[in-house]
Order: sequence, then structure tokens, then C-alpha cells
Amino acid sequence: MAAASPVPRSELKLVRLLTRCEALAAERRHPEEEWRLEKYVAALEEMLLALKNHSSKPAPEVLNEYSRKVDFLKGLLEAEKLSSSSEKALANQFLAPGRNPTTAKERVPATKTVHLQAKARYTGEMRSELFGLEDAKLRKRTGTLLPDEKQSASELDAVLQHHHSLQEKLAEEMLHLARNLKNNTLVAQNVIKQDNQTLSHSLRLADQNFEKLKDESERLEQHAKKSVNWLLWLMLIVVCFIFISMILFIRIFPKLR
Repeated sequence: MAAASPVPRSELKLVRLLTRCEALAAERRHPEEEWRLEKYVAALEEMLLALKNHSSKPAPEVLNEYSRKVDFLKGLLEAEKLSSSSEKALANQFLAPGRNPTTAKERVPATKTVHLQAKARYTGEMRSELFGLEDAKLRKRTGTLLPDEKQSASELDAVLQHHHSLQEKLAEEMLHLARNLKNNTLVAQNVIKQDNQTLSHSLRLADQNFEKLKDESERLEQHAKKSVNWLLWLMLIVVCFIFISMILFIRIFPKLR
């Protein structure tokens, strides 16, 4: 049995740094410490690019899994930079965590755990905002709002209105993309249908030309056979004529003594 090829040193470094980044992402980080994870993820991108260009790079499936996890960490950092919890939750829904564990000690991929934690955290923040809004509305009805609370309530109303308009804009864009995809699909179907018709017509013409060529080949072959036969008979007649002429010449003009 052939020995397994050694794991490249660059891949080992990438796995160690990826494990460290996943551990940092799973922790509740202070905003001032966010730069450390960003720096690590940037280094991960460079190491992944170098690994892809390495002579003994791993299988494409493994490289795709590494890219998937690095993209997830980048998306998570970008989602953390958003201003509101609803935007963070919406961005978190489009993130795709890794499918396989990074190390043998993991039973569940760490990125999947981080994804679930972030989803729960953003959902809690949205619930807190909504509860604060309901409390502000209740105080507004009872007339016990303080100036700061009034400002907070108006800000929350503006945020909710902004989120609502953002969701409507996103829905319109998705609908527009779906319509464009449908139109492109119909155009592609028509082009493929026309190509199939052209191909069928070309095949029919090719079959007809082949049959004509076959008929002409047979006619040419028969004509060649007839020409050969006539030439053979003509040569036989000429030889016979010469032979008979020589005999007559010998009989008529005997050899002089």
C-alpha cells in the first residue's frame, strides 16, 4: 500500500490559524478587540491563496471547504459592522458556514456553531429593541415619556421605518432578479430551440448529400468497369489482327533462299 502523502506545512499553518479564528468568533468579543480577528482573517486569505498556488495543494473539495469558512468569517465581520440588529440578522441569514469540522476534535463544524450563536444574539437584540419600542409606546399613551425616551422612541420609529423600506427594496430587487432570470431562461430556450432546428436541418442535408454521393460513386464505378471492359476487348482485337497479319505475311512472302 502506498504511503499517504505528507500534509504541506502551509496547510497546517492555515488550519491552525483557521481554528484560532473560529475560537475567537465564538467568543463574545469587545468591540475594541475586533481588529485582532480582522487581522487574522486577512492573513487567512493570503495563506489560502498561497495554498491554492502550491505544488502539493490538497484536493479541490478541501480547498473549497477552506474558502467557504474564510468567506463565512469575512461575512460575519462585515455583519458585525452594520448599525442595526435587523440588518445584522438579515446579513447573517445569507452566510454559509462550513460543512465539515476543521479538526478531528470537533463533532460539529465550529463555523456552524458560530452561525447559530450569531443568529440567536441578533434575534435577542431585535427582541430587546421591539420590547423597548413597546414600552415607549405604552409610556407615550400614558403621557409619562421623558425627553430622552421621546427621542429614543422617535429614533426607534425611524430605524424600524428604515428597516421596513430596506426590506421592501430587497424584495423588489429579488423580484426584479427573478423576472430577469425568467426572461433569460426563455431567451436561452428559444436560442437552443433554433439551434436544434438548424442542426436537424443540417443533418438532413448531410444525409441527402451522402445519398447523392453514394449514387454518384456507384455510377462512376460502373462507368469505370465498362471503360475497362471496352479497352480490354479492343486490345484483344488489335492483338489478334496483328497475329493474323503476321501469319499471312509469312505465307505470302516466304523466306528468300
